[in-house]
Amino acid sequence: MSAIEPTSATDPAAVSPRVPSDTFFWLALSILGGVYVLLIVAMLLAQASFTSPGHVLAALDSPAIRYAIKLSLLSCSLTTILSLWVAVPIGYLMARWDDGAIRRFLERKAAAIENGTRRWYARPLRILCIPIRLANPKLWLDAILDIPIVLPPLVIGLALLILFQTPLARWFESEIMVVTFAIPSVVLAQFTVACAFAVRTMRTTFEQINPREESVALTLGCSRAQAFWLVVLPEARRGLLTAATLAWARSLGEFGPILVFSGATRMRTEVLPTSVYLELSIGNIEAAVAVSLLMVFAAVAVLILLRHYGGEWALGKVVRP
Repeated sequence: MSAIEPTSATDPAAVSPRVPSDTFFWLALSILGGVYVLLIVAMLLAQASFTSPGHVLAALDSPAIRYAIKLSLLSCSLTTILSLWVAVPIGYLMARWDDGAIRRFLERKAAAIENGTRRWYARPLRILCIPIRLANPKLWLDAILDIPIVLPPLVIGLALLILFQTPLARWFESEIMVVTFAIPSVVLAQFTVACAFAVRTMRTTFEQINPREESVALTLGCSRAQAFWLVVLPEARRGLLTAATLAWARSLGEFGPILVFSGATRMRTEVLPTSVYLELSIGNIEAAVAVSLLMVFAAVAVLILLRHYGGEWALGKVVRP
């Protein structure tokens, strides 16, 4: 019998070297991530310890803050409805848009021109084919829709303010409705930013719906509109709720565009974020903290609703620009 025993082929030590422990790896990740979590918890605890239930009740007793709460609820709800009316069609078009459809159409027309067909639109079409071939229109449109997400809020407010200094906007304000530094400006400022998040949500929702179901409905005799209302929209109900929740939450926390475009006038254009600003400006820190705690409670409620009904994919794929 040999003194050296052959090693079994099923011995784990013979197949691979000893795997080191992952404890240090997980510990390092937990420490790095835990610092940020502790920062958020510390901020919330500091706010809660700075005020008291009496300060919160006193803030709720203030007519200005009660007005701000009512206007915030009204404007956020109206902004959410408007955002859904815009986000659903844009999200559906962006999800179902064939990138090459316009390019192929123009190339066919350009080929007809080159083959001798003479139309009045021959020269403009030839010029239009050049940028269409060089650039993807869907890419440009997608970038435009994301501008309200990446721009600083003050820039958006300034852009809206300048927009309503144009002759057409001045005629609109003089003949139809005053917008600047009035309640409609609050809704418009919130809508400009919140709608971008709703569009991103609805586009992600429609992209996750299998187009085959829609095609089956078309083969069964449905029109495109009927297929959308009867097949696609019921499938997108969770995305609709997610878009509405995100739009409402984003509207509630909007401050920069409202400050520039609507102003911070007591009992006129005052919403909860501007209430915090106004209370801080007069040194009433207790009231400012009490109002900010109300916004924290509203944000937590919205996040719980979003997590429960909208799914965790919404926060991961939608809110990132």
